[in-house]
Amino acid sequence: MPKVMLIEDDATMIGLLKTLLGIEGYEVVAFDGDEDVLQVIRREDPDAILLDVNLKNFGISDYTGFDLLKQMRASDDLDRISVIMSSGMNYHQESKEAGADGFVLKPYMPDDLLELIKTSIKGK
Repeated sequence: MPKVMLIEDDATMIGLLKTLLGIEGYEVVAFDGDEDVLQVIRREDPDAILLDVNLKNFGISDYTGFDLLKQMRASDDLDRISVIMSSGMNYHQESKEAGADGFVLKPYMPDDLLELIKTSIKGK
């Protein structure tokens, strides 16, 4: 069963995504902001990450999802993980340039997200 990690600072969105992805057969874990995010990613070893561009509700106002993605892509042990960026603003081009495997604009249709996750995992 593929594992998807949610790095999202909206608790309602996390609950909805856990339910949706769980129904589709994914193992789902969510980053809660209490630990170093790179350590959690290494420990959880997900197949894919749904990464919000905005991480300010984790108390790290000047650190974005793009910063995290760049760190992951520069790390030999994390580079293989598929990353799908998400935001309420259109950061499609910026996500691609930062090395994301995909981008989804909020609000999105569940089927669009599921197809993007499925395709990104297969592509790795």
